[in-house]
Amino acid sequence: MTKPPAQPALAAGFGCRQGCEASVLRQLLESALQSCRLDLSAVTGLASIDGKRHEPGLLELARQLQLPLLFFSATALQPYEPHLSHRSSLAFAHTGCHGVAESAALALAEQQGQSPASLLISRQKHPQATFALAWTGQNPG
Repeated sequence: MTKPPAQPALAAGFGCRQGCEASVLRQLLESALQSCRLDLSAVTGLASIDGKRHEPGLLELARQLQLPLLFFSATALQPYEPHLSHRSSLAFAHTGCHGVAESAALALAEQQGQSPASLLISRQKHPQATFALAWTGQNPG
């Protein structure tokens, strides 16, 4: 019996400072989606690094959007380093990962879509957070 093809994935990855509000994260997400003419309903999940597992802003955003929120270890995110648009030594010093938002988005998109992912929106920076969007399958736009 053959396995049916996986549905395309559109995963949002976040890095954030401690205490970053859900409203900041949501604004980053909505602005990026608007720039690509994508609807919020196209997003299939949210992701970050496991050190953010208890971050209230991320948890609240996932609750508001009713989306799965997955966390990955720095080791699990390491294979995505060659695909990063920016490598942050500061992020690495704090998390063990050179690019949390992009790596987490790529990891989740590949997990959900069961195929190689690519960045649709590279790292977007806000003073309190970073955001990236990765996808698998056909162009979501």
